[in-house]
Amino acid sequence: MTVSSASLTTSTAMTQATLPRWVVPGLIGASAAAGFLLWLLGLSAALAAVLAVLLLGVAVPLASRAVEGPRRATDRFLTIVVSVAFSLAILPLLSLIITVVQNGIGRFDLQFFTWDMRGVLGEGGGAYHAIVGTLLVTGAAAVISVPVGVMAAVYLVEYGHGRLARGLTVLVDVMTGIPSIVAGLFAYAFFALFFGPSIRFGFGGAVALSVLMIPIVVRSVEEMLKLVPNELREAAYALGVPKWRTIVKVVLPTAAAGIATGVTIAVARVIGETAPLLIIAGSTNGVNWDLFDARMSTLPVYTYYSYTIPGIPPEFGIERAWAAALTLFVIVMGLNLIARLISRVFGVQAR
Repeated sequence: MTVSSASLTTSTAMTQATLPRWVVPGLIGASAAAGFLLWLLGLSAALAAVLAVLLLGVAVPLASRAVEGPRRATDRFLTIVVSVAFSLAILPLLSLIITVVQNGIGRFDLQFFTWDMRGVLGEGGGAYHAIVGTLLVTGAAAVISVPVGVMAAVYLVEYGHGRLARGLTVLVDVMTGIPSIVAGLFAYAFFALFFGPSIRFGFGGAVALSVLMIPIVVRSVEEMLKLVPNELREAAYALGVPKWRTIVKVVLPTAAAGIATGVTIAVARVIGETAPLLIIAGSTNGVNWDLFDARMSTLPVYTYYSYTIPGIPPEFGIERAWAAALTLFVIVMGLNLIARLISRVFGVQAR
């Protein structure tokens, strides 16, 4: 009876000291109103916002300390700090998206997606040739990088021991930080040995992008394979399933969702690269469907030239540059949606 009474007293004490639900929203509204008032009085918007956040960071912990005690007050203060940090982290991304949409939506029309730049000097024209080139070059880079990256990750996680595995890990780490222009120079130097210094073609750009893409695929797939529980492997081995079949039928399907996400991140990472494509893929005003013949334009290179050499008058070229940047955004978002669909269809569902 004594223990039950003590437990009841402790439970009641833990649930009594809580701020009413309206207090925190009310303080947020009061802080926002104070910031707005300061802005009306002539303070800059940024400084008014900072003062409003500081006011909120002081008012909420003080109110919580008076009612809930120091532990809950500290928890609420850290919650505000983390929320502010998250807002600061996402603010540049939102600003970037808004800026690109505002500037690029004006040329987001049918002509932009169905015309190339052959014979166009001022108004009009489109990025059809650059869109085709981007999809072909990035697709070829993915075809090269994904099998190589996945098999390297499988080797490191399932088979890798000793010096070879350690050397491969170091090599992947070095390749992760390699500058993109170095990848372009590597591809150019390699193909120039066989085809001469004037070589420019889309496949060379795909090879340059694959140099940047492979280490990202290896790292992401490696981390996903490490998350697969060992109990699944041991259960398959106990049933007499060979190791290679366990990897193909158990390990990879279990990690399929993470692998698809990692591949998508790798594609999104390289699809906007400009420097290597400037060196080895070059640029052209017309559509080129052949990866192995002649120059091929891509969206990043198209954006670069449209912005730096916009023509006369310059506003039409700059509009096309923003529209091409917005197109890249849309393609990356579409790849993310496809990756989520793949992971939902082929991933192992948790029960």
